Amino acid sequence: MTEIPKSWTPVTIGDLCSFESGTGFGPANWSTSGLPIIRIQNLNGSKDFNYFSGEPEPSWIVEPGELLFAWAGVKGVSFGPTIWAGQRGVLNQHIYRIRPKPGVRLEWLYLQLLAVTASIEANAHGFKSNLVHVRKADITRQVCYLPPPKEQDCISGLMSAWDRGIRQLTDLISAKDRFKRGLMQHLMNGKRRFPEFASRPFVESQVGDVLVETFRPVKWSDDELYRLASVRRHSGGLFWREALYGKQIKVKKLHDLCEGDFLISHIQAAYGAMGLVTKEFAGGKVSDMYTILTPKDPARIDMRYIGYLSEMKRMRHQAYLACNGFFAERLRLNFDPSEFMKQRILLPESREEQSKIVDVLDSLVKELAVLEAQLDRLRQQKRGLMQKLLTGQVRVKLPKGDA
Repeated sequence: MTEIPKSWTPVTIGDLCSFESGTGFGPANWSTSGLPIIRIQNLNGSKDFNYFSGEPEPSWIVEPGELLFAWAGVKGVSFGPTIWAGQRGVLNQHIYRIRPKPGVRLEWLYLQLLAVTASIEANAHGFKSNLVHVRKADITRQVCYLPPPKEQDCISGLMSAWDRGIRQLTDLISAKDRFKRGLMQHLMNGKRRFPEFASRPFVESQVGDVLVETFRPVKWSDDELYRLASVRRHSGGLFWREALYGKQIKVKKLHDLCEGDFLISHIQAAYGAMGLVTKEFAGGKVSDMYTILTPKDPARIDMRYIGYLSEMKRMRHQAYLACNGFFAERLRLNFDPSEFMKQRILLPESREEQSKIVDVLDSLVKELAVLEAQLDRLRQQKRGLMQKLLTGQVRVKLPKGDA
């Protein structure tokens, strides 16, 4: 490790700040008006508040800009430090208010708490592998190095500049994603047309008029390793099951997958678990708890268009309507006879127009993927730079006269 600068002091987190616990506000304390009760979910940006209308103790009050630390939560999501950006409120349990001691800058302390959070998470105990629940000592005993206040300010300022760049790129991605979704809506509803296809109609058909259920049964063999695919809830799209379970799961009844197949989960269709089989998943297998749909007439249907159609709210709602069951978690599509196959979809009559719409949307998806990769690199570079700045491996240039 690089030698620590001579002007820096080895300390623990407990040397840098004090900790104040939040208060347990139960249902009996909740109201529809008053001061918002700041819970862990609100640290993640949720605007869903309970309110406290009584007379708060001064120690309960949190003002905008205060430093908070959620000491119970989900790793990488809700556990760790936050500079509160919301309105004045009262602090709930499982959250510490952090007050810097003299000579410690709040913004620098926030960065330092971010840096030690990974170590805290790695050694934390919890009742689930992704949940952590720590004692104050697990935080306060973390070792770090304290630079002079001016250098703290410069480190915080540099990291703030990186954060601004990351926010700008994040906003750009959000804007382009909204544009893509809006354009997809207009193109797939026939509200926006390509001039060369303007005279060709959009046709409303039942799903069963254009798609057919397909079976490619495979008998399980204990001597063979299978790559099993599944479809994500809500967002759609396929993933390999071993990536989720960490091992191969034995499934007695399997079907072969081909590129262009459209999959719908029997037990998760109500939650949007449907998607197109891309080239990556061709040759894989899927359990018989999925329905495979293929085109009745490949010359009429570009299955990539069906893939985009499944991202729209209407088709997801149609899948929900085709479900039956007594409990929400047990809803299943009924494909014999299939209510889903009776649902109506709107398609351009021309396959060429379907393909052109897909090509436009594909170009936007690829552009978003490039931007997402840039954002991921920026975040990784920021983490690496922050670690080096906080350990003195990289020094900031101090203003003239402060060096």
